[in-house]
Amino acid sequence: MKTQTKPSAEPAARVVLVTGGTQGIGRAIAEAFLAAGDRVVACARNEPTSLPAAGAAQARFVACDVREAEALRALVAGIVAQEGRLDVLVCNAGGSPSVDAATVSPRFHEGVLRLNFLSALHAAQAANATMQQQPQGGVIIFIGSISGLRPSPGTAAYGAAKAALISLAGSLAVEWAPRVRVVAVSPGLVRTEKSGLHYGDEASIAAVAATIPAGRLADPADVAQACLWVSSPQASYLNGTNLLLHGGGETPAFLAAAAAGAAAGAGAAKGAVGG
Repeated sequence: MKTQTKPSAEPAARVVLVTGGTQGIGRAIAEAFLAAGDRVVACARNEPTSLPAAGAAQARFVACDVREAEALRALVAGIVAQEGRLDVLVCNAGGSPSVDAATVSPRFHEGVLRLNFLSALHAAQAANATMQQQPQGGVIIFIGSISGLRPSPGTAAYGAAKAALISLAGSLAVEWAPRVRVVAVSPGLVRTEKSGLHYGDEASIAAVAATIPAGRLADPADVAQACLWVSSPQASYLNGTNLLLHGGGETPAFLAAAAAGAAAGAGAAKGAVGG
């Protein structure tokens, strides 16, 4: 007599908080978690005209200025009060315009550090307090940047903040293990609705893309899929590390200079022979 196999239960939906989750990379991350069946809270300072969505699922929006530690604690407390838990925190809020580090005001630099580093630290503290009490623990993901690993002229304070964030992930992973995993995901150059502010027109963006071995800038969805994997059981041993998403990196400038020099030398030699 054949026995019937009971179908496996669907995995329970997780509760996910994405800071800066209403546009750009953050919106793509929120939508990827929604598509995976999770419940998502997206926060930003101002409510967007449309919320992240995937099919019939839609993120819940909560206004929050992530630069304020007390606001972040209230945000996490509100989520736990309504949802009963918090499984994944993605600290994505951040950014900086291009400025001259020599002349910009100290207040500007302090603001960049608050937005790109301290906000993530404070959000992580608030989330960890809840996650440590949960049987399933939790995962905290910091969205870093290639700017934290190489010179970042024009956005020096931003690059320094991202470098600090990558370091923070390693330290917190040691302090908060094994219940809570902390991982940084660092994109290279990403094409978003604000790409023109950084890279110029379409021709300039294409020229920038040509310097990347992959032949293109990253798409926000690339970052979102990485976050899904990092937060999944398949990545349960990934902790305290920095996952680079840069399409192979940026082609070293000396290669182009060397090629140009070689071409110039060959042209000069040909001219000398012809003479």
